[in-house]
Amino acid sequence: MDLKQLTAEMHRFVEAKGWYASDSPKPQTPRNLATSLAVEAAEVLELYQWSERGGPSEALASELADVTLYLLQLASLSGIDLERAVLEKLRANYARSWE
Repeated sequence: MDLKQLTAEMHRFVEAKGWYASDSPKPQTPRNLATSLAVEAAEVLELYQWSERGGPSEALASELADVTLYLLQLASLSGIDLERAVLEKLRANYARSWE
């Protein structure tokens, strides 16, 4: 499954939960999604709070999936082609000096 397919599946899930409805108690705005993304990223970090190894791999996989879903949704609703953005960032990073 590629990023476009994952994004479409994520949208199907959010729609099925009713979170795109105008009266949703969980409005899917870019600000709310960015906040949720930061919260989920903090939950990844929490797994490493007291251990260099982190938590169980299932817990890490679950938290990384949450981060990915919010990232895909935020990019999609913001009109960003995430695949293109990542490739452009990689090209730019190759040209950078990492001193």
